[in-house]
Amino acid sequence: MNFRDLQKQYEVLKPEVDKAINDVLTSARFISGPQVKVLEEKLAEYVGVKHCITCANGTDAITLALMAWNVGEGDAVFVPDFTFFSSGECPAFSGATPIFVDVNERTFNIDADKLEQAIEKVLQEGVLKPKAVIAVDLFGLPADYEKIGHICAKYNLYLMEDGAQGFGGSINGKMACSFGDISTTSFFPAKPLGCYGDGGAVFTDNDEWAELIRSFAVHGKNGSDKYDNCRIGMNSRLDTIQAAVLIPKLQAFADYELVNVNKAAQLYSKKLADSGLVLPYVPNGYVSSWAQYTVQLPDNTDRDKLIVYLKENGVPSMVYYARPMHKQGAFENTRSAVAECGITERLCGTVLSLPMHPYLESEDIEKVCNCILEFLNNE
Repeated sequence: MNFRDLQKQYEVLKPEVDKAINDVLTSARFISGPQVKVLEEKLAEYVGVKHCITCANGTDAITLALMAWNVGEGDAVFVPDFTFFSSGECPAFSGATPIFVDVNERTFNIDADKLEQAIEKVLQEGVLKPKAVIAVDLFGLPADYEKIGHICAKYNLYLMEDGAQGFGGSINGKMACSFGDISTTSFFPAKPLGCYGDGGAVFTDNDEWAELIRSFAVHGKNGSDKYDNCRIGMNSRLDTIQAAVLIPKLQAFADYELVNVNKAAQLYSKKLADSGLVLPYVPNGYVSSWAQYTVQLPDNTDRDKLIVYLKENGVPSMVYYARPMHKQGAFENTRSAVAECGITERLCGTVLSLPMHPYLESEDIEKVCNCILEFLNNE
């Protein structure tokens, strides 16, 4: 059993993927080939925004967005404490100060009330200027953008949606990666929509920002002339082969993969309903793309022993994330290390992610659940 079965996905999509790759090899247009533009158009249409700019990875996508907003030294950027490192790394790399905010214990996403408290605290301190919020769609579930959006408007902050795990999710029919002033995603292979290497994208309806981001992504070039560099940028392009791979994968994702992962999640929740675990929560009107199916173990459960037990029975599992962002060594002795995030700290000790992908068989889910129930009943 695989945690995320990319081999099975390739078997299903092999004819389309092989042809897509072969077309690139035959044309030898490995950089900025026509497939890149085709993919960007399809992604923008799927998400429902005006502009999609692909780039080298999800981390660069966040960095490019921050560059478009001129985020830098003296700025405070508010980030959930329970997330992958790049969400906080990118504002720190830009020279800004990430301010880590606790999350909602049921959705795992940034707590809007605590976000406002964190903004007020920074304003009272008077050292940093609140500039932006990076809201993360953790494990596939979009954040509470109604509340977060109101807060950003109240304090005149930019809102970035980090949809690296959220692509395909939605709120009342509005798709993830369309909620931010700028939104980003990652095409890392294990993401809901992944390529066969690194890749990322930036989404926005703002024409000026889109033009800036396209320029920043290719050495700050001016329009189509790559030797006319009007600003300092970076080298962050999506390879043509990765774009070619993503085109048939996006079609499969839209046609049936998103439906399949939601069916798998429903079966997990049915089988584990009386287990004593805290199961993932999807608010009314929301759809998750289930980057992970993450449960919370009872406080007295030995997570390490459970992981070993599952592994001995052929069941892979993962811990996302074992350490709060504000306790990462990179932020030691900085303002970013100052955070009151008790829920995040508890989650880091109790969460466990189970196998999840569109090709997961019901028999596999049954096995995973039975192993967990056996362990909990015998502990």
